[in-house]
Amino acid sequence: MKKILISFLMVLLVAVSANAQKVYKANSSYTSDVICNISNGKVYKKNSSYTSDVVCTIRDNKIYRGTSTYNSDVIYTIRDNKIYKGNSSYTSDIVYNIQNSQLYKGNSTYQSDILVTLRKGKVYKGRSSYQSDVLFNIAGDVTIAEFVALYWVVNYAW
Repeated sequence: MKKILISFLMVLLVAVSANAQKVYKANSSYTSDVICNISNGKVYKKNSSYTSDVVCTIRDNKIYRGTSTYNSDVIYTIRDNKIYKGNSSYTSDIVYNIQNSQLYKGNSTYQSDILVTLRKGKVYKGRSSYQSDVLFNIAGDVTIAEFVALYWVVNYAW
């Protein structure tokens, strides 16, 4: 009975890991270059699926630190393609703005304020489309909230 239970748990762990969308360094798709992975609204370190390795949680268009869903642990709130600091909804607290697959500084839509561009799962520096300017790539489709969480993890969580 114990062997059956362990086998079942191993199959379940593999199934959960298979559903995870992985984020790789630059253009890589090697397992050793996984930065983080996202599964069931949680972003985990590297290839982990352990609760202790949750970097942030995504819930109701909010991104929280770790496994928390407390208001005091909100990193960003996403509303109408605008990313606000913490729980705020004030224009002065807009950190990023997403338009046409591009992430802008603050509430700007000026080309000079483009931080990154998302094209076919690859995140390029600024407006670039050069392979050498790929910062990271995402294996699979993500929501705006998931993208913002991944961007935060890649840039600020380490």
